[in-house]
Amino acid sequence: MNSPFGSPMNEVNMIAKLADIKEEHYHQLVTLSAIMELLVEKGILSRAEIEQKAAELDQFIDQPPYPTV
Repeated sequence: MNSPFGSPMNEVNMIAKLADIKEEHYHQLVTLSAIMELLVEKGILSRAEIEQKAAELDQFIDQPPYPTV
């Protein structure tokens, strides 16, 4: 088996790093969702305002070089 990572151990390390990144991403997403829910519950922002701002900011992000589903 010819791995692009060089050795099986390097591949295991890369997979472990990816798992760590995914877990951190999940925790950040939960925290962000909680903050947004609290802002809506307290009447500071509305869901429409959040959606509008998200759409506005999304225009600044470069589109991925691969097709989206």
